[in-house]
Amino acid sequence: MNVSMEECTMLYPTIWRRQAPSLWDDIFNIRNEFDRLLGQTETQVGSAWVPVVDVRETKDELTLQAELPGLTIEDVDVSVEHGVLSITGEKRQEVEEGKEGSEYHLVERRYGRFERRFSLPRSVDAEKVRAEFADGVLQVTLPKVEAAKPRKIEVKVSDMTRPGSK
Repeated sequence: MNVSMEECTMLYPTIWRRQAPSLWDDIFNIRNEFDRLLGQTETQVGSAWVPVVDVRETKDELTLQAELPGLTIEDVDVSVEHGVLSITGEKRQEVEEGKEGSEYHLVERRYGRFERRFSLPRSVDAEKVRAEFADGVLQVTLPKVEAAKPRKIEVKVSDMTRPGSK
């Protein structure tokens, strides 16, 4: 199975510009596709929900914020592997004990396992990724490698004469 770069961007939301593909991209894309398909079956059986995410970029880093209401830090896992950021976890249904004779008439809140995966650009320093969780919001900070940060190049005046001038 050969997965094109265009198909890869459909597998996971690519929120950043892609760099030139490496020789290993196809292998990792195939593995990720299997993971996605197997995980999708579990999500369809349970009550499907995925946390909403905002991504912001500065010259030094990318910052991802995910809304995870009702979850605790123990309910969430964050990992980076082969250029893919994964946020996984589970939102459990609240069980009210001791209320005999009560039953739900309407349940609209979503529960179950979730997974969000994002392809990272090569400009991210995977060794320095950090995550913080407060007030139901997960913030993942993805610092850029030094070479990817913009820098100003000073242009100096040269005293060399131009060809053809005297």
